[in-house]
Amino acid sequence: VQLVESGGGLVQAGGSLRVSCEASGRVFNTYVMAWFRQAPGKDREFVASITRSGERPIYADSVKGRFTISRDTTANTITVYLQMNSLKPEDTAVYQCAAYQFGSGGYDYWGQGTQVTVSP
Repeated sequence: VQLVESGGGLVQAGGSLRVSCEASGRVFNTYVMAWFRQAPGKDREFVASITRSGERPIYADSVKGRFTISRDTTANTITVYLQMNSLKPEDTAVYQCAAYQFGSGGYDYWGQGTQVTVSP
């Protein structure tokens, strides 16, 4: 499974940004897609996840009510979006998407990440 993120950039506090991640390859076995982020000097943290069928979106408390995860599917791809509103400087991080496959013990596939920077 190959994951490619896009859509990061620089935005002022209070603004909005949408990042995307396209999964291709053996996506038929993918159960959950998720977004994680890592800020400089901090551990990677979970942001949001959604099942392939679009059910059960889950959010970190820090983004609940501000971020929305969604997905589109085709026969050969899954595209997952993260709409980020009311952005704060503390949202600044590299955002990575990840794929969790049926029968797996965790997120086995990761994208390269896209930088999101929120200025004060």
